[in-house]
Amino acid sequence: MERPSGDVPNPKAQRDPQDPPAPHDLRADCGNCFGLCCVALPFAASADFAVDKAAGKPCGNLRDDFRCGIHTRLRDEGFTGCTVYDCFGAGQKVSQVTFGGRDWRSGGREHARRMFDVFPVVRHLHELLWYLTEALTLPAARPAHGEVRRALDETERLTRRTAEELAELDVAAHRQRVNEVLLKVSDLMRAGAGRAKNRRGADLMGARLKGADLRKANLRGAYLIAADLTGADLRGADLIGADLRDTDLTDADLTGAFFLTQPQINAARGSAGTRLPASVTRPGHWAA
Repeated sequence: MERPSGDVPNPKAQRDPQDPPAPHDLRADCGNCFGLCCVALPFAASADFAVDKAAGKPCGNLRDDFRCGIHTRLRDEGFTGCTVYDCFGAGQKVSQVTFGGRDWRSGGREHARRMFDVFPVVRHLHELLWYLTEALTLPAARPAHGEVRRALDETERLTRRTAEELAELDVAAHRQRVNEVLLKVSDLMRAGAGRAKNRRGADLMGARLKGADLRKANLRGAYLIAADLTGADLRGADLIGADLRDTDLTDADLTGAFFLTQPQINAARGSAGTRLPASVTRPGHWAA
């Protein structure tokens, strides 16, 4: 997986439980994970993956030390999907906290099965933590910060449950409750945008939107696969869940866009002229 560079503190380090998760807690730290995304998740031979792999089966490129043997050549070897994926820090949480540092190889078959079952659950929860943590940094959303804080605290508590409790958790129901809070944040952030800017869930696959004015647009869950957004103005847009696979963001302005994640940016195409919010980093594979 492609990750931001730099040392990442151990997720078990002590911090004030009243504080929101630190940014490093919500980014993958492969050094403290047992390669869970390389084992627990399935993938199919396609433009994103060179081979088929069943859930629970280790990827053929996974080494004995739980590192990827072709990390620096993933795209060249046909594993573009690996460079797009991010667990939002769920891998190290499950490895080091939920299962106390006991890996799936040494713990036995049942231990491994439970670990693989829990990983996707915690990944969903950590994605919600990403959005909620960002919401607390948005000044325009201050009237909703009380609700955001309560939702964040509850979500963080859920990630600390036992493996058995996590396996039984109704993630969809919790996501729905959190989404109601995030919708309030979006309305506050986009106040005055007008009905014309509501493109929630819109099918914009392959759309020609070069230079489009999408300031404060509601693009929640929009399908923007292979859309041309060259030079588009997306300042202050809500991009939660928008599908940006192969979207051309060359010279686009995403300053102030919110609920945008690193996997979304990694899946898109961009350039040195693409302006991004501080919450994400420019992918190394983008054009210079």
